[in-house]
Amino acid sequence: MATPTLRQLEYLAAVVDTGSFTRAAEQLHVTQPALSHQVRALETALGGPLLERLPRSVRLTPTGRAVLPHARAALAEADRLQAVARRATGLEEGELEVAAVYSISLGILPPVLRAWHRRHPGVRIRLREYAHADRLQEAMAAGRADLAIGPAPEGWEGPIRELGVEEFTVVLPADDPLARSGPGEGRAAGTVALGALADRDWVHYAPDNGLADLLDQACARAGFHPRAAVRAEQTSAAPLLAAAGLGPALVPADIVPPHFDGLLLRPDPPIRRTLTAYTRTRPDPLTVAFAELLAQRARIGPGAAGERGAAAEPVTAAEPVTVEEPACRR
Repeated sequence: MATPTLRQLEYLAAVVDTGSFTRAAEQLHVTQPALSHQVRALETALGGPLLERLPRSVRLTPTGRAVLPHARAALAEADRLQAVARRATGLEEGELEVAAVYSISLGILPPVLRAWHRRHPGVRIRLREYAHADRLQEAMAAGRADLAIGPAPEGWEGPIRELGVEEFTVVLPADDPLARSGPGEGRAAGTVALGALADRDWVHYAPDNGLADLLDQACARAGFHPRAAVRAEQTSAAPLLAAAGLGPALVPADIVPPHFDGLLLRPDPPIRRTLTAYTRTRPDPLTVAFAELLAQRARIGPGAAGERGAAAEPVTAAEPVTVEEPACRR
């Protein structure tokens, strides 16, 4: 016989408290089928039905009434155990200083910070943002933050943890001619070779923004130097300026908001860079906990580019274009 889990007991209590599988699922932020499956698994583990499903509500069966007080006691004990662990490891209160490049604070970091605040409301986060990965690394070396998040640091002596691979996307106006171009030999849907945009004026970045170097390197590998129609100080401005028609922009795919009013095309070949979290020395429990949550919740990986915005046929070039990040130290 399977052993009931705390999750199953939590689901049972939520259904009883709300009087509805639908409202319980909303409260727990899970799908109703997933919740129903876990309750049925609990009933199987305990050898009988715990809830009677009525047309507009639910009620406990005799077995359910016997089980519920013990379920609540187990959940309360689990909460007390977590509270003791948080106090013992310093996760109950305090302040954590996190440093990141601009694109990280715009893209992957907000949902991680939201989840952190829910788990550790007593621990404040102080966020320091840097325009260039070199400035980020210098700040970490000078002791200005507990944890840095950005491209793989070169020659770093402390612990480094890979988070994933960030993919870049080309942003154009929704009515750009590339959105209407027909398929051709060697073309893949939703892609564009940077060389096909060599004659365009670009939305570039200010010289102190690290993405300026990345764009220049990518275009150089495609055989041209991008002419700047405008240079953006803030990374978040680049996709908006490109969608407004000032020129193509190369941006991290994860900073493009949902339902973006522009054309998104994946560079062909893809342009990617490895993102990492790193510290100076062996991290304390608070920093370790944040790094663990970051690794779990950060949505990083190929495939995000081109999934939002208008669809388009591709334009490709014969020679590949790629940008390689320096090898990181393990």
